Parts: sequence; C-alpha cells; structure tokens
Amino acid sequence: MSNISSIYELVFGRICNLGRTACHQIVTRCSYGCAFLPQGCMDKHRVMGILRQMEKFLKGQEIRFTEGLRIMKSKLTNLQNSVSKLPQADQSSSQSSCPPLVAPAHGRKFGSKYLVGHEVHFTCSQGYRMIGPGTRVCQENSTWSGVSVVCKDVSVCASNPCQNAGTCVEALNQYKCTCPHNWSGSQCQYQTQTAPPEWSVMNDPAFSRKPRCAKVDRAQQCSCDAGFHMSGTSDNSICQDVNECEVYKAERGGPLCGHACVNVPGSYHCSCPTGYKLLADARSCEDVDECLTQQHNCSRGTTCINTGGGFQCVNPECPSSHGNASYVKTSPFQCERNPCPMESRSCPFAAKTISYHYLSLPSNLRTPATLFRMATATAPGRPGPDSLRFGIAGGGDARSMFVMQRSDRQTGELILVQPLRGPQELSVEVEMSEYADRTFQAKHLARVNLLISPYEF
Repeated sequence: MSNISSIYELVFGRICNLGRTACHQIVTRCSYGCAFLPQGCMDKHRVMGILRQMEKFLKGQEIRFTEGLRIMKSKLTNLQNSVSKLPQADQSSSQSSCPPLVAPAHGRKFGSKYLVGHEVHFTCSQGYRMIGPGTRVCQENSTWSGVSVVCKDVSVCASNPCQNAGTCVEALNQYKCTCPHNWSGSQCQYQTQTAPPEWSVMNDPAFSRKPRCAKVDRAQQCSCDAGFHMSGTSDNSICQDVNECEVYKAERGGPLCGHACVNVPGSYHCSCPTGYKLLADARSCEDVDECLTQQHNCSRGTTCINTGGGFQCVNPECPSSHGNASYVKTSPFQCERNPCPMESRSCPFAAKTISYHYLSLPSNLRTPATLFRMATATAPGRPGPDSLRFGIAGGGDARSMFVMQRSDRQTGELILVQPLRGPQELSVEVEMSEYADRTFQAKHLARVNLLISPYEF
C-alpha cells in the first residue's frame, strides 16, 4: 500500500495545482491535499471519488501482475523438470572415441565404453598368465594406451610332479604321469610289487577282524562285516578295513567330507577345523560366527569382525593431517574431512569421506564375483552430481585382481576377477568422484579389507 499512497499524494497534488490556477485562492491545506473556495472548484467529495476509482484501478493492475508472475514461475518449473528427465547420452555423442577392443583368447574383457578417458580391463582364465597391461585407457588421440593383451598357457608339468623318472603328460588344466616299469601311483610313488592298496588299512590290529565262516554243501564260505574286505588266502583269510576316505577321494561326486574324512574301523566320519561346526548332513562345515554368539574377547572401543574360523577386533583410525586436510571420526567405520581453509588449493581434492569395510571370503572363490557396491546419496532438496567416476585408487597387484565398473548411472561395483588363495589379508581402495557441469565437486574413498579363509567353505 506504500506505493499506492505515493501515487495518491502525487495525483492529489496535481489536482491542487489545477485548483490554484482555476480559483486563484487557497483557503487551507489538509494532510493529503488542499481545499478551495466553492466557486468554480471541485469539492472534497468529488476528489475522493476520483481517487477511490484510481485506487481500484491500481489494485486490479497489481493482481494481474502477480498472477502473471505466478504463471511464469510455474511454466519455468515444468520446463526444468522436463529437461532434467532427458537422457544424458547426447553429451557423449560429441566426444571422441577409440576403436572397439576384443577379449584375448582364453581371457575376458570388462568395460564396454570406448570414449576418451574410459578404461577397459582384461583377465586371463585359470591356467593362463597375462602378457601385456591389464588395463588400457582411451587417449585423447583416439588410440588405446599400451599394447594388445595375450593370455599364455601356464604349464602344469613345470613343477615336475612325476617321481621316479615318470613322464608328465599335460591335459586341460591337469596332468597325468606315465610311470616306468615296476612303479605305479598318481605320481609314480609306489613300487608295483610292494605297493599296498590305497583303500586298505594294513598292519593295524584295530582295523582287522576275523571273518565269519560257515560250511555250505561241505565247502567253507567266509564273509566280512560291512566296511571290511577279505584279504589273504582261503586257508588264512582276514577281514581288513576298507578306508572309505581313500576309496571315494577321486570319485566323480567329490570327496565324502567337506573338510576332513576320518577313517574308523568299518566306517568313517567327517570333521571340521577349529571355528567351524558340522552341519546336519554330517559332511558339510559351516563357520561359527563368534561375534554373533558373543564368543569373542574384543575390548571396549573395538568392533568384532567375524572371519572364516575366527574373528578380529578392529578399530580403524582416520588418516593423519596432510596438505591442510584433516579428518574427524564420525562413526566406528567412517571419517569425514574437516572444512578446508579458504586459501588451500589441495584440500578440496582430498577425500571428503573415508569409509572402512571388512569382508570375510572363502579361499578360491569362483570368479568373477561382485564384492562391493559404491553409490551416491543426495540430500532431499539438494541437486545431485551430473556424473560420477569410479576407480581403484593406487596401483600394484590390486589392478590385476580387481575391476571397478559402473552398474548403473549412480552405482559402481568392485569385482574380483582372479581367485584368491587363503589364508591371507589384503586391502583395496576404491574411489568415487562427483562432477557437476564437468567440474570436480568431491571425492569419496572406501577401503575394503578382505579376510581370506584357508578353506573353500
């Protein structure tokens, strides 16, 4: 109403000036104008009527102006929502690209984008070793870094497994020994004339029984209990235990037990290593979760992490200050960077968050296997990054054993591509960088600690 009052005063002042010219005499002044002699001048009521009409006119203009602004804001909001839903593939269409790459013979390729800056990773199948770089990058000149990858066969006979002058013959990922005269066994380790049956228990009275004999039609017939076999001559026979653990070791169905087979007279039973329990099928082993069952001795301030056959008490520490970047621990497994000084150039490029993760894995896990996923989360009401970049921080052996690739627009996956034999512990760091309008915004780091069990279960 302040604007209307100003217009009110301006218009009334002009009416007063006209009144002065017409009547040539001013009698008195009021707060918003003046009064004149009644001869030939407009009276007060007529002036107030004119002003009320002008006030209504101005209010109508103000309402129409406000409604126009509201409609324009609504149309702008709808336009922004429509543009944000458009696919982002148009940006990449103008970028340079490299020629497609194929997987090497006896190997695999990870990565299907060939734009500048994108990586393609290679691995070799079991029994083959890689010659050449495990990762190639599309360069600015539309060529790939490095040279072509070749997977070369690893000889299984290189370790000379055959004994006593046996000849090693290679097959697909395995070998067979051709033994000389008077030698036998999978590695030519037994002399033929003295080699005992691998499935028979000899020279142990606890594993021997007298046969049950009976005369049938004047002929003596002898038999053994289940789990024993007849040995010796017809006049001097004995029942020897059958070692089921050896008999079924090489059968097509696999060994009798998931871990260890214990032969007992006439039978067998399975056992599990320390930290594991035998399941209801009497052959499979399962890890005992000491953390869940409160069978650990972790002190206050540490966290229990279950491992294959045991546990660990962990308390990860934040990295020390470096380059004006310092961190504070916000949870048992996460650190956050303190606000950067205004004058620091390196601090904003340090990781904004660092998280710690622990994964317990069996030995020789079948690959490829997805171990870890990393994604961004945007607070409500705040715009998220335009694009994300995922990668493995650092180098070394991690780049040959793992691949970090995008599963969707907001998620990256850490994939194990080479089997890991336990027991061992190793760590790999993966990073996620956020960009808005092709400008770096922030980086997040995840340190994944792998605890490899010595067993394959």
